[in-house]
Amino acid sequence: MPQQIWIVDDDQSIRWVLDKALSGAGFNTVLFDCAEAALERVLSERPDAVLADIRMPGQSGLELLHALGHADEDPPVILMTAYADLDSAVSAYREGAFEYLPKPFDVDEVISLVRRALNRDEQTAQPRPAVMGSPIIGEAPPMQAVFRVVGRLARSNVSVLIRGESGTGKELLARAIYDSSPRAGGPFIALNSASIPVELLESELFGHERGAFTGADVRRHGRFEQADGGTLFLDEIGDMPVDLQTRLLRVLSDGSFYRVGGHHPLRVDVRIIAATHQDLETRVAEGTFREDLYHRLDVIAIELPPLRERAQDIPLLTQQFLELAAHQLGVEPKSLSTPALKRLMKRQWPGNVRELENLCQRLTVMAPGRVIDVQDLPPEQHSVRQSEKLDAGERWEESLAQLVRHKIATGHDTLLEELLPRFEGTLLRTALTMTDGRKQRAARLLGWGRNTLTRKLKELKFDAPGKKDSSQRGN
Repeated sequence: MPQQIWIVDDDQSIRWVLDKALSGAGFNTVLFDCAEAALERVLSERPDAVLADIRMPGQSGLELLHALGHADEDPPVILMTAYADLDSAVSAYREGAFEYLPKPFDVDEVISLVRRALNRDEQTAQPRPAVMGSPIIGEAPPMQAVFRVVGRLARSNVSVLIRGESGTGKELLARAIYDSSPRAGGPFIALNSASIPVELLESELFGHERGAFTGADVRRHGRFEQADGGTLFLDEIGDMPVDLQTRLLRVLSDGSFYRVGGHHPLRVDVRIIAATHQDLETRVAEGTFREDLYHRLDVIAIELPPLRERAQDIPLLTQQFLELAAHQLGVEPKSLSTPALKRLMKRQWPGNVRELENLCQRLTVMAPGRVIDVQDLPPEQHSVRQSEKLDAGERWEESLAQLVRHKIATGHDTLLEELLPRFEGTLLRTALTMTDGRKQRAARLLGWGRNTLTRKLKELKFDAPGKKDSSQRGN
């Protein structure tokens, strides 16, 4: 007998698409336009799986998920939303959703998810602490990928490594992970390794005993002791000296350390979230970062995209920053005209989200009217560099041309043999990242067969993204 899938969505077109796709895949579908109708039906009938929208008139998909979770033999629930944000992603996983699916979605992905949900392993229920609000927003696909990873992390205490350029919001993301974790009731202690002189960094981390060195007049508790039972955020971990990396590795290995000048070991229970804008693999190869520490930190890695790769989020971000600046200054919030907004969306933003936030603060103070037009933008925003005038296709082609000219000028004569694997590797790695490691979907996007993709993976000698944390995805 076909397995029964309930589709709960107030959008008739979504119900129709899912009905056709799942029926065509051999499932028996039952359609509902609201959560209340599904809950009434569940009193007499049990589905094998549920697809539900989060935002609906009346009860939400989260409320439906919560109600089903308190019933016997609760079915796996896949939540869908066109308004994806970090809080809803975390809430979905907290309430026990099998998966969180932003719209628009690929119907093949939905069918695959449903099949995985029907074959899920039994999982032990865990406490679900309250979800805190987060200032992180974004609708761009790279940010949605970040939200899903954070949601999956909500029940765990594993170490996390956040990668991203300066200004992308790594500390904000670290706080969001902490807020949604089982340690949310404990301390959150942050330390920027690059902002503290090397000679003081050891004392900052591990504390010191009185008399340990000149000026140590009192005993001082370090950041590890302060973070006991909570989370320690180590920003710019790539700038930490190698000798301190050795001490940090020891703490991560057995949870014990000595204060500077101390003779008695101290034990702490601390979760580590580290962040860096540097390429740690390169630093490992150069011998300036310990490989064993890198693997200890890199249990789950999250890549925060630069602002230029999520330009569609600039309208949302500017609105948030303008409202925040107005609140801080006690004035009415301003808004951007459409031409001004388009100008900002063409920028490359080397300072990323931080640069955009600073601009919004400046405009709130300096722009004369309530509506900020192009002429109100600072002079540097008017001069669009040639690289910013190029679209994405032209930029990479020009970069490739420059690389080829450089290779030829420096005597290279096997360019295709050298560059083609790098080109194919970039295509493959990006496609796998955008499809969350789903090889069949990545192969289809690239125009390859599954066997071709598998062969390329072996030839290029790298694994699909997400392989390490497949258990977090519910596989």
